[in-house]
Amino acid sequence: METKTKNHIGRKIGRIRELRGMKQETLAEELGISQQAVSNIENSEKVDDAKLEEIAKALGVTKEGIENFSEENVLNIISNTFTSNDSSTINAINVQPNFNPLDKVVELYERLVQAEKDKVSYLEQLLKNK
Repeated sequence: METKTKNHIGRKIGRIRELRGMKQETLAEELGISQQAVSNIENSEKVDDAKLEEIAKALGVTKEGIENFSEENVLNIISNTFTSNDSSTINAINVQPNFNPLDKVVELYERLVQAEKDKVSYLEQLLKNK
């Protein structure tokens, strides 16, 4: 059963589509076929090369990328990308800003003060012209 799942091209297409955040309807539209046809492709163990090339293009991957796709590779990429030195959850959740928030507040305050100064000078100019 393990080898059957590994070589099931339709499941690979479906999983790549899901990882790309694409619905079956969207893929169907890209390919000019019905959603039901996409569902049938994803349930097929084999897909002919020309159709696979077309699907790969619509998914933004290569034909070989689909053929060699494995869930294990994706999980390895994710775990290598989001590593944490402590036992907390994924590092991406613990992202710290690389700027001082207080600096941003001061910058915003200075821009607001400058805008008020510009407004006052504009109004003074209007009063002088009358």
